[in-house]
Amino acid sequence: MIKLPSQLRLVSDKKLLASIEARMELVEKKLLEATRHTDSMIDSMASHLARAGGKRLRPVLLLLTSELGDPTQEDILDAAVVMEITHLATLYHDDVMDQASKRRGVDSAHIVWGNNVAILTGDLLFARASNIVSGLGEEALTLQAKVFEQLVLGQLHETIGPKDGQDPLEHYLEVLRDKTGSLIALSARLGALLSGADKAYQQPLQLFGERIGVAFQLVDDLIDIESTKEQSGKVAGTDLLAGVPTLPVLLLAKYEDSESKALYQKISAGFDEAELGNVLAELRAHPVMAQARAETVRWGDWAIEAVSELPSGSVRDALIAFANAVVDRKG
Repeated sequence: MIKLPSQLRLVSDKKLLASIEARMELVEKKLLEATRHTDSMIDSMASHLARAGGKRLRPVLLLLTSELGDPTQEDILDAAVVMEITHLATLYHDDVMDQASKRRGVDSAHIVWGNNVAILTGDLLFARASNIVSGLGEEALTLQAKVFEQLVLGQLHETIGPKDGQDPLEHYLEVLRDKTGSLIALSARLGALLSGADKAYQQPLQLFGERIGVAFQLVDDLIDIESTKEQSGKVAGTDLLAGVPTLPVLLLAKYEDSESKALYQKISAGFDEAELGNVLAELRAHPVMAQARAETVRWGDWAIEAVSELPSGSVRDALIAFANAVVDRKG
């Protein structure tokens, strides 16, 4: 049986969970089929991350919102596959750009086959997702195309950096909305759309997805600093050491006292692994962590506020539980 992500652990409707779990079994089979190829080498590359597992947040969310209409529509399973394949494609590209050595507990594709092959494999998965979504109707195809553009723009904006005079924190949040929030929002919308749910649900689900996507990434920023490897499975300070912008550091830049300025200068100038422990200790003791946590909670609250417009019942309750679990997660 597929193990549902921990974000659903607070959902009280066990019948709803059982329904999603059963359909996720079908999605998983379809996902493996969709990432197969007749060429054995390409098959190995395209299915590399799909077989490694993952949280499957996007297909699960799509199945959840499909409960707002008729969840038995066959297109819903294909849409769930499209969401996960699209997400996987972005990971192949992200790992090349970030030079990440591991993904989901296995060597990243570029480590195994090189950068060019990893990029082309990501392109192949984007193409496969487009082929599948083309059979789901014009509206689904249009929404997917717009999100594909948004994903690329988010990566471009992250790579280029803030414009002259733009607040780096504002820029960062826009990048998170485009790179993560857009696909999560599409997942939420497609479940409702393809199940024939009321069109009035589309905007609340869009806002929910965007906001919870931002919250999800902001929690990752906190985990990078606060969490132990036993809690999260990740080595603390990885992003910090690599110079990747994160919420606590961006907030720290706004502090005016001498100690905060010294800490920010140390982080922004770059430091070696021997200094990581001290930098982490200073950050963990700094009030900026409480500020970063409050900002993250605010995004989760905004997501919950968005779904207040949905009809009361098990689906809305599950979305609220989903949002709370995202904000509270430790890994």
